[in-house]
Amino acid sequence: MIESVSPIIKTEDLSLFYGDFQALKSVNSEIARNKITSIIGPSGCGKSTLLRVFNRINDTIDNVKVTGRVFFEGQDIYHITCDIDSLRRKVGMVFQRPNPFPLSVLENVAFGLRVHGIASGSELDGIVEESLKSVLLWEELKDKLKKSALNLSLEQKQRLCIARLVAVKPDVILLDEPCSTLDPMATMKIEELMVELKKKYTIIIVTHNMQQAARVSDDTGFMLLGELIEFGKTSAIFTSPEKKETEDYITGRFG
Repeated sequence: MIESVSPIIKTEDLSLFYGDFQALKSVNSEIARNKITSIIGPSGCGKSTLLRVFNRINDTIDNVKVTGRVFFEGQDIYHITCDIDSLRRKVGMVFQRPNPFPLSVLENVAFGLRVHGIASGSELDGIVEESLKSVLLWEELKDKLKKSALNLSLEQKQRLCIARLVAVKPDVILLDEPCSTLDPMATMKIEELMVELKKKYTIIIVTHNMQQAARVSDDTGFMLLGELIEFGKTSAIFTSPEKKETEDYITGRFG
């Protein structure tokens, strides 16, 4: 079977406004399947806003207006026929600060399975185990499944949030600065996890850490003042950028 080379996510002239403020300006991008794509740029440039477009989390904010088109698997996610609940199951998000629910480890991972009616009983238990194994937490927590998730370390909490997401088998994982609260050793473990997860999932990560983007991502987009200035292979972006603004940011002249 020939593997599809079509992008899993594509934007066309995407703009987003918070009231009168334009946060995204005519963004055109294509996100490759089973790759890690990093979005970099200075604070306030629109990185997280763009990430949140992909599963329409921005919809929860008042006075948001989106123009242009965003396609997931060829379907326009801003078309009136889009099922937002289904979209958010397929395009899941892990936030900057780990946010486990005040429940047991098991119930955290099982939460989405119960909400979507995906599994119950022994099948649910099996998926919980599989999900914890996928984020390399099973051996650490298999005897603590009924303990509160709030007692875990920051790194374990972030892995648990990823396990909670992968349990419902998304196609895309959105990571909004997932290592910003972690120490270097924990950051390294999360980066290793991302590289492993891209075998099954498409990963898009917003990061302020350019070294992280260089280490883990296949493709990188550089944003500035709401514009996607440059997008391409990470190796090219960091060694021979085409745009002066990208070079200035990469070399530390600003940002």
